[in-house]
Parts: sequence; structure tokens; C-alpha cells
Amino acid sequence: MKSDIQRLMAERGLDAIYVGGGEGFSDVRVYLANGADITGGVIIVKKDSDPMLIVNGMEVEEAQASGLQTATYGDIGYMQAVAEITDPTARAVKMVELCLRHAGVDGGRVGMYGRDAINNTIALTKALASDLPMYEFVGELDPSLFEEAMLTKDPGEMERLLDVARRTCEVLEATWAYIADHTATDDETVVNAEGEPLTIGDVKRFVRRALLDRGLQDTGMIFAQGRDAGFPHSRGQADMPLKQGQSIVFDLFPQELGGGYHHDVTRTWSIGYATPEVQNVYDQVMQAFDISVESFGLGKPTHLMQEAVLDYYEANGHPTQRSQPGTMSGYVHSLGHGLGLNIHERPSLSHVRRDDIFQIGNCVTIEPGLYYPDDGLGVRVEDTFVVTEKGELQSITSFRKDLVLPLRGSD
Repeated sequence: MKSDIQRLMAERGLDAIYVGGGEGFSDVRVYLANGADITGGVIIVKKDSDPMLIVNGMEVEEAQASGLQTATYGDIGYMQAVAEITDPTARAVKMVELCLRHAGVDGGRVGMYGRDAINNTIALTKALASDLPMYEFVGELDPSLFEEAMLTKDPGEMERLLDVARRTCEVLEATWAYIADHTATDDETVVNAEGEPLTIGDVKRFVRRALLDRGLQDTGMIFAQGRDAGFPHSRGQADMPLKQGQSIVFDLFPQELGGGYHHDVTRTWSIGYATPEVQNVYDQVMQAFDISVESFGLGKPTHLMQEAVLDYYEANGHPTQRSQPGTMSGYVHSLGHGLGLNIHERPSLSHVRRDDIFQIGNCVTIEPGLYYPDDGLGVRVEDTFVVTEKGELQSITSFRKDLVLPLRGSD
């Protein structure tokens, strides 16, 4: 949680944190700025001090909504300082120096975080080491300070996650009803009242509008049918008509509009009816889902949940990434992942990552699947869960898990 940041800084021997990067969404900047609607700026966290937000003067009102101590580029004298500097890297170095000094950081070990183009980062790293020797600028690979902080969510974050979940489930309900209002032809094609095929592109356009109506944005949804559903990350073909009796993997992972918290949910639908083959695979995936939930335990290593699913699938003859590494049929991915400002966070529910445990405040997905593209099908079912203050695993995805989506228009 954010309340852990000073402790995590001390563990790393940091005197300060500098969060920079370009304009646009930055998970760390949004995290520290309490969701304030800013498109740029710098945040400095000094040891034993509250964060300071430094922004372009045009964004000062939005920045002040963060509740943080706020300053502008004018307050730190940036424009005067760079008036004679033409080199862009030198200007960037001056910005770092002025922000740190304004926050009272005159030297020491500074952790660098945020998002920017890799070419900018490489150039800035070299220049900082050369031009500001009073500071030791450091970075880190996984697990970074913020990855550890984001492992658990505070009550304010939980409230936002629950709200995004509610709105996402409304979109699922609306999408179900939208498809159900169509009919089918003798060749199993789903059509509208004019007899025109309903395509995957039509459904995606409906979903995107429904998300926007609820203050959410699409981040690359999956709506894949038949053989495409057998490839876990196939987005689906926009011009493909929907057909009865084929498995459809619908993976929706929207984000608060403009950048913010996510929800992640997958449902497998079969329009009109399900073939025995699809129903059989679906039933096994649902059994794996139930095994996952039943194997939860506060303080238990997360990889044990994945291993319980691997044991079940392998006992039923399905190849897995453990029994047949590299297989693209059967169970081909990990069981889930953390969720928050990023669609993939820690903890990891994987048999190859063994250092995460379930903690109060976790937000995770559980998403077992089975994929057989050569048989023309794939199935995945996913809810987002939180670990409550009571140490219980609770789904925040309320939408039903029915496989068959009946066409009311065919009644």
C-alpha cells in the first residue's frame, strides 16, 4: 500500500524518489497523485516527508485536487534556468535538479521511476550521472518499490476497484442482451431484423460505446470465436459473423476513462446452444475454477493455487505448460495475476514464480482455460477477486457464468 512507501524506501537506502516521464498516463504518477487528472508533472518523495507534486502552471488546479503539496514549474524557476539552454538533454537534467532542490533534496541516493520513451531514458541516465554528481540516481528491476507497494490495495483503491467492477458487469449484461435480441438463419449465422449478419466488429463497437457511457475505456478486448478462441490472445476477426454453437471467448479488461483502475473478466459464451464438445470442456474449466477458489489460503504461496489446477488438468489428460512446456494446446498460461492501475501486477499465480503469497488487500484474477484450436474451440472463465480484511477471497465480478446465450429473437 502507499503507506508502505517510506518503509520500502528505507529498505533500499533511498533518500528520495523522483517520478517523472512524459505526458500521458503513468501508473506510478497516478498512484502517488491519488488519481488527480494530470497529464504530466513530477512527483518527489523525500525520506520521512509527504510527496510533492510539481506541474505545469496550466494544471495547478487539477494538481491541487490530489491533496499533495503542489508547486509549478514557475515556482521552481525552470523557465529562467533553461532560457539559454538549447540541448534537450541538458534541459531535462536541469528539470530534475530544480525539482529535487525545491523539495529539499540536495544530494543522496535517488530512486528514479515513471514512464518515458526508452531513448529519452537512456540519454537522461547518462547525463544525470555526469552532470549531477551530488546525487546517486538508481533504478531497479522486478520487484521494484512500486510493484511491492501495489501488491496490496488500501480502502480507497478497493472502493474504486469495486466501482469499476460494477460498471464492467453492467456492460457484460448489456452485451448479452444486445446479442440475444438477434435471430439465427438455417446455416447458424446470427442476424439482425434486416437479415444482416451480426459480426464481431459490430459487438466490439457496441461494447466500446457501452463502456464510454459508463466512464470506462476499452484496452484491447478479446472477442474470439471458434478456432480463434483456441488462441488465448486472439482478439477475434472484426468481419467474422457470429455463429450458433461455437465457443466465444469474451475477455474484457477496461480501465477508468483517461487512465486509472482496471477490471478483468472473461466469459465463454455459445450462442443458441452448446455442442457436447464445448460443454465438456466448459465443465472442466469450471471445475478448475472451483478448485482454484477452494485452494485459497491467507498466507499461502500463490503458486500452490496454480499447481492445484495443473494437477487437475493433467489428471484429465490435458497438456499443460508444466507437463509439456511450450504446448499451445490444453492449458497454456498461468492461473492469474494482480490487478490495479496496470492490467498485470503482482502477485503472480504461476507455478514458475514462487515468491508471492496471498495477503490482505490483494486484488487478483483467477482465469483457468483450455484451448484446442485444431478442434475449433477455446474456453476461459475469469473473475477478479480481492482478499478482504477478514482474510477471505471474494469475487467482485458479479456477472453470471452461463455458457449458452439464447437468442430471444428466435422464440
